[in-house]
Parts: sequence; C-alpha cells; structure tokens
Amino acid sequence: MLAILITKHTYLHPLDILAEVIPVNGAVDRIKMAQAQGVWGLQLSDAPPRTVSFPASRIFSRCDLFPEEFSIVMTLKVPSLPPKRNQYLLTVVAEDRDALLLGLRYSPNRLHFLFLHEDTAGAWQTRVSFRSSSLMDSQWHTLVLAVSEGSFSLTTDCGLPVDIMADVPFPATLSVRGARFFIGSRRRAKGSFTGLVRQLALLPGSDATLRLCPSRRAHLAELSIPQVLQGLEGKLDDNEVLKYPHEARLKVTLGSRPSCTKAEDAQFWFDVSQRGLYLCVGSEWVSVLAAKVKLDYVEEHQSLFTNSETLGLEVFGIPQVGLFLATANRKATSAIYKWTDGKFVSYQNIATHQAQSWRHFTIGKKIFLAVANFGPNEEGQEFSVIYKWSHRRLKFTPYQRIATHSARDWEAFKVDGEHFLAVANHREGDNHNIDSIIYKWNPSTQRFEPHQSIATSGAYDWEFFTVGPYSFLAVANTFNGTSTRVHSHLYIWLVGAFRLFQSFLTFGAADWEVFRIGDRVFLAVANSHSYDVEMQLQNDSYVINSVIYELNVTAQTFVKFQDIPTCSALDWEFFSVGEDYFLVVANSFDGNTFSVNSIIYRWQGYEGFVATHRLPTFGCRDWEAFSTAAGSYLIYSSAKEPISRVLLLRTG
Repeated sequence: MLAILITKHTYLHPLDILAEVIPVNGAVDRIKMAQAQGVWGLQLSDAPPRTVSFPASRIFSRCDLFPEEFSIVMTLKVPSLPPKRNQYLLTVVAEDRDALLLGLRYSPNRLHFLFLHEDTAGAWQTRVSFRSSSLMDSQWHTLVLAVSEGSFSLTTDCGLPVDIMADVPFPATLSVRGARFFIGSRRRAKGSFTGLVRQLALLPGSDATLRLCPSRRAHLAELSIPQVLQGLEGKLDDNEVLKYPHEARLKVTLGSRPSCTKAEDAQFWFDVSQRGLYLCVGSEWVSVLAAKVKLDYVEEHQSLFTNSETLGLEVFGIPQVGLFLATANRKATSAIYKWTDGKFVSYQNIATHQAQSWRHFTIGKKIFLAVANFGPNEEGQEFSVIYKWSHRRLKFTPYQRIATHSARDWEAFKVDGEHFLAVANHREGDNHNIDSIIYKWNPSTQRFEPHQSIATSGAYDWEFFTVGPYSFLAVANTFNGTSTRVHSHLYIWLVGAFRLFQSFLTFGAADWEVFRIGDRVFLAVANSHSYDVEMQLQNDSYVINSVIYELNVTAQTFVKFQDIPTCSALDWEFFSVGEDYFLVVANSFDGNTFSVNSIIYRWQGYEGFVATHRLPTFGCRDWEAFSTAAGSYLIYSSAKEPISRVLLLRTG
C-alpha cells in the first residue's frame, strides 16, 4: 500500500513559497542573505510585512481552494525568544477582512499551526501545537508539517514524527480567493520572523517526509529551495569573486556596547572585556558566542524613599512607554515609579488602604494593575481595586472595585483561553477561616465576576503555574485562628474548576515560588514562624526551615527536595545570571531584631541551593528581579522603614 501511495503522488510538484518573493538574481530591497554555520539563508527581519508577500492567486491560479491534504517543509535557524513571545513563519491572510486563514508561528518551545474553521455555527481560529524544544538551539533544522483531515504530524530532521489527532479537522474547503501569502509575518510588524529561512515549500496531497527522508544531512534536507540559495554552501576560494555585493558588508565592532539600529543590522560586536560575540538583529544584540557570565557581587544602586513602609513590589513594562515599579505602601498612598536614566523616579500616586501587593496583567490590549487592600476605606468598607492603563492620559485609572476581606494578594492567570483573578482573603474580623475567591473575566460585561470559592486559612499568597497541559494554583495558608501549623494546598484545574491536588504542612506560609531548571519543576514555600495559642511564643519560633519541593513526574506529586533555614521568611524570588540559577529569600525577623541578612542561594546541581551572598536588610518583605539594557537588578522592600533598595548585580 505504501508503494502505491508513493506512486500515486509522484506527479505532485512542490510549490516553492519562498521563491515567490525572491527573484532569481536575488535583487530584492531590504531582504538580506546571511550565512550561519556554513549554510546560506534569507533574513527577513528588516523587510516591511507587505514587502515579503504575494497574492495567493499566483500559485492557486486554477482553483482557489487550499488543498485538504498537504505538507509544508521548512528549513530554519531561529533565534532564542523571551517567554510569551511568538514569531510568524508563514501566514495566509484574507486581506478584505484581515482574517488569518492559515499560519505557522513558533514560541520558545512550541510550533503552532493555525487555521480558520468555518461551519454553520460561525468561524473560529483553531491552533494545533507541537512541542519542539530543539527549535531554539540556534542550529539549522528541517521540519515537515503534514496535514490530512484531523491528523497533524511534525517531523524534525527526519526523526520520529509527532502525531496529533485534533478535534477540529483541517477544512476541506478553505478558500484563498482574495488572500495573500506573507513570509515571516502576520501582515503586521508585531511578531515578525527574525531568524534565517532557507526553505519554505508547500507539497499538495502528500507527506513530504517520503521524499526527504532518510537523508545524510537531515537538518538540511531539501525539497525545494530558491535558486538564489543553491550552490552557496561552504567557504569561498581565496580567488573567488563575491557573487553578491552584500556578502562583503561584514563589520565587527570592538569595545563597549554600541547601538543596535537598522544601520548596524546583521553586523557583529565583540565585547572585549567579556569575550562575547553578538549579532545585531532588529534592535537587539543577540548572543552568537556568549561569554560565560557569572554573578560576582551585589552592590547598592539606589535608595528609593517611599511614601511609607512597603509590603509589596511589582515591576512591569508597558510597551512603547517604559519600565515601571508599583509599591504597596502601608499608609494611605501607594506609588508607581518609572525607570528613568537608570533610576526609579516618582510617576503616579494612588490612594490605597494598607496595600499589601500589586499585580500587573493584560487582557488583549488592555493593561491592568490590581491592588490588594488589607484595611477598610474611610466608610468602613473593604474593597480592593483594579486599575486600567489609559493610553491617552498615560496614567492608571480606577476600573473595578471588588469586595475583599483583608486582602493579601492577587494572582492573574489564563486557563483555556479565559482570564482569571484570584484574591487571597486573609481574614474577616477575627475569623481567618474564610473563602478566597477566583474571579473570571466576562468579555461581554468587560468585568471580573465570581467563578469559584476556595476555603482558606489566613490566606497570604496565590501562585499559578502550568506543567505541560495541566494548570495549577497554590495557596499559602498562614493561620487558622489558633496555630500557624496549617496545611497549604495545591489545586489542579479539572472540568472548569480547581480541585485539590496536594496538601503541604506549612508554618505561617507567606509565599510560594515556582521555578524551572531544565526539565525539572520546583515549588518553594516561605515559612514565617511557628506559633500555637497553647504554647508561649519563643524567639526561636521565627528561625524555621523553609522548604523547596520538586515535582516527581512518575509519582505525580511534589516531594521535599531541600530544607533551608530562614528567619521569618516572607518571600522567595528566582532569577538567573548567565547559565547560573539563584534564589533570594526575604528574611524579616529572627526573634530579636529586624536587621537580618537576606540570602542569595545559587543552584549547585547535586548539592541543591547553596548560600553565596548575604545581603543586609531591615524588615525585608518582598524581592523582585528585573533587567534593563544596562544590566540586571534586584529590588527589595522594607515593612519597617520607608525605603526600598535597588541592588545592581555585578557580573564578570
């Protein structure tokens, strides 16, 4: 049967999509040829999206229906992407209604195939996602996406295919009349492809792996590549004349970091002091040969005087505006600061009521900032408030008030395409055993509405994370009215709600921090103190172990990985410097004084986390890590003095 199928499809010719925008002589403005690892490809990042495009009618001249069965073959070298970023490789867009009919895009660890599905109920976009971690290793790869009705298959470098049976099949009648192919974009500038592409071909009616594989060079297996790229592999002979003038435009800049603009695009910078080689791509320097960066020491960069003691920090960015810091201040006014000339400067004051924390999140193009108010307002009412960024006023303005009870924390997250907010209600009067609430965004009313109540005991913090297709939500329970020796819980999302997954014995838990090192998933709890009404409080009740748990995938549970002695720990923050991973703990009180060291721990593999830096802090409450073009920083807040301190991470 296999032989019959091969014979049946041998007459089908691949359609070289990439060649449609590259004339034979290669003379295309703002499309560059570049060589990586001895292989030539095309760099499309500088070209406006409409430039690298062509009408679908050019290759669908006799029939305007996209084939029901087909393969797309890609040979790519993609750059590393920040989390939550996507870039488009190929799209087919209906120009009259700006509808995405078909597309390929990739994120840091997945390749997504998108298509428009229409039936009597309407039209919606369907996404089939393949995990493809090898795509981000800065190497050339050839991928074959094969589609046949509801079956989708991805083969990388002639390896074993990854097969997905989707609930929604690829449409049998997808019309591309009036549509346009876009290479390396989705018609808009956002999400444009910044890597190198060597092959992009469509094979109707057949799985192209039958033609490509096996191959001696599977990562460069060829179905159809543009003529301009053929015969260009390998090094030039000493006397060979350059065939294309732009091949000679290589420039390497030495010394301190130069600017990276369109004028420097595709040029190199060699950092002499750090011995690192970087390539200017778009507006960013991308590491080509990275020096090993390590954390040498930490130094104070800025003393930020705040309106009052600060219980929570939130660092966030607003596109085209800048980097911001929101401080949750104990007294009547909290503040927002903007990073300006290497420092945080006052930007906006907001009236709050014993604010505990801020949470920044976005829904579509809307930018929000939610504050957890611990105390009542002037009328004795307890409300926490969601603020919305005004693009016209360039300020945050009140958007929605939500009744809360001594709120400690907000957590924003997205599950199954829907947006949620979880509030940690700490107590109502003297009763700590109350419900915390998960709110769901209603697109119709444009408001958050109650979705689920979860019983909590002095709730202090929520932490959301995902593992594969599963969504989890952890709550830090602090006090049940008589003891801090209570269970904190981890919930899993099942059938539209969070269900109990695992319980942990904690002692005044104040924070959960989830982090990943390679394929390993960790969950750290900050234990603040051990107290029971039946026993007298001792000073050493605050010197207590905090715990790091690791997910055991086989047992499907988190198991204890490491105990770390802490002094009334109130927060963990995970960050990385170069190839090293770190955890910093907010130690706040040792039973005698608030002047205690907070500690940075470095990941040592088999040894776990080992203390490497001791930082003098006073009543430390919260840590945040952030980076700018100038370097990497930590900032901590104090619950005992109106000063937060920005620390610069010195690397060598």
